[in-house]
Amino acid sequence: MNQIALENLFLIDIETVSEKEHFHFLDDIWKELWSEKINKSLPPGTTAEEYYPMRAAILAEFAKVVCISFGYFKKNNTNSADNYQLRIKSFCSENEKEILTRFVETLNQFHNQNHQWVFAGHNIKEFDVPFLCRRMLVNGMTIPSYIDFQNMKPWDTPILDTLHLWRFGDYKHYTSLKLLAAALGVPSPKDDIDGSQVGHVYWKEKDLERIAIYCQKDVLTVANVILRFKGMPLLKEEQVVFVDQQ
Repeated sequence: MNQIALENLFLIDIETVSEKEHFHFLDDIWKELWSEKINKSLPPGTTAEEYYPMRAAILAEFAKVVCISFGYFKKNNTNSADNYQLRIKSFCSENEKEILTRFVETLNQFHNQNHQWVFAGHNIKEFDVPFLCRRMLVNGMTIPSYIDFQNMKPWDTPILDTLHLWRFGDYKHYTSLKLLAAALGVPSPKDDIDGSQVGHVYWKEKDLERIAIYCQKDVLTVANVILRFKGMPLLKEEQVVFVDQQ
């Protein structure tokens, strides 16, 4: 952890929604596939249709990416404690392939400039990165070698996951980013939505900008959590730059 320079981190967070707004928009084959997929996890007294809006957004076979926010530290030419700037940007669209394509293009640019970079985020090893890879395949895209973790040795995987940092080897332990930030004294920006409301904001309000703001706040929170692990001061407001999303 301490051996990884801040400027080598590429922080990411994604927001996903169900690929169809309602269960009844699925054809008969996909309704059956959904029922088979969630059969063992279906809560008692809940139908497959009722479970769809609760769970579909996090299952890559039935969901899509609507926003990817990413950030990176840029070092200033000073020796002060606040000599880093965090730049955050988002790609949001109703066209998932467009988002994924632009993200890969950004990764390629970052990789060409710095071969020592690593992904950083919360629970990205088990959710964000695998989800992105699955959706790239669904969209007929080639997965970049540096994001295809299943073909890497564990010690060669370019990833820094704050969930795993907090586990300290206890692989049964799960902690949300919100709880981890609170435990470490990292202030969480006041949000008007949470993860469970992203689908509603997307399908009913059609407000991608609102989703992007929520996603960017998670990137900022992860950045500050990492600074806590490194024993460094939290970012000041003037150190954070939000680049216009596209």
